[in-house]
Amino acid sequence: MSAAARPPRVGVPATPDELLTTTRSVRLRLDLSRPVDLDQVRECVEIALQAPNGGNTQRWHWLVVTEAGLRKRIAEVYRRSFEARYPPTAAGEASAGGVPTGGAPVGGASAGGVSDRMLAGGRHLAEHLHEVPVLVIPCLELGSRPLTAANQAGVWGSLLPAAWSYMLAARARGLGTAWTTVHLDAEQEVADLLGLPGDVRQGALIPTAHVLGDGFGPAPRRPVDSVLHLDGWGGTGRSGGGA
Repeated sequence: MSAAARPPRVGVPATPDELLTTTRSVRLRLDLSRPVDLDQVRECVEIALQAPNGGNTQRWHWLVVTEAGLRKRIAEVYRRSFEARYPPTAAGEASAGGVPTGGAPVGGASAGGVSDRMLAGGRHLAEHLHEVPVLVIPCLELGSRPLTAANQAGVWGSLLPAAWSYMLAARARGLGTAWTTVHLDAEQEVADLLGLPGDVRQGALIPTAHVLGDGFGPAPRRPVDSVLHLDGWGGTGRSGGGA
């Protein structure tokens, strides 16, 4: 579809700062009825390939899943994994739709430290994942390098920045995405569905769709001074001024 023929994009950020501060994990507001132009998805992946990666080895691979039957089977694995992690409880949320009905207030602590609001959004996504038009699964080809119990930042640092770049590029095109990893509790099942080689590991699952509503704003976050440490853990991030 040509740029002129595309419908207006909802809430497209105007500046880099707006892009970086309004790219959200979208769960409740994904448009499940509107198809996604795969040329746009390809553009997003192409942009993601500019991300930094260890040794410039570029061992990433991108699985883009659009076939309805395959999306349904992946969604079934995802849903089972989600329900195993977060079984619905009468006190915390209603099983139909995952809407909080009692217990901790919306935004309060719930299962595993996840707020009721976040849990409701996650359950909604788990129940409707098969309806999301595009599922993107970024993967990393490890070769002979095993995953160990030690810190794996050096391994996944060659994939996760690119996955985030994909999400930013999607946001810039008026598309919504969500960063999800719940299916990795049953990673091999999804690997078998996709025919992945044994040395290829999945890093995330990124639902991709148009969004409903008018756009997004910055999310509530802890104050920067509570997380910024200058010259060591005990240092404050506040500037003391210069000479």
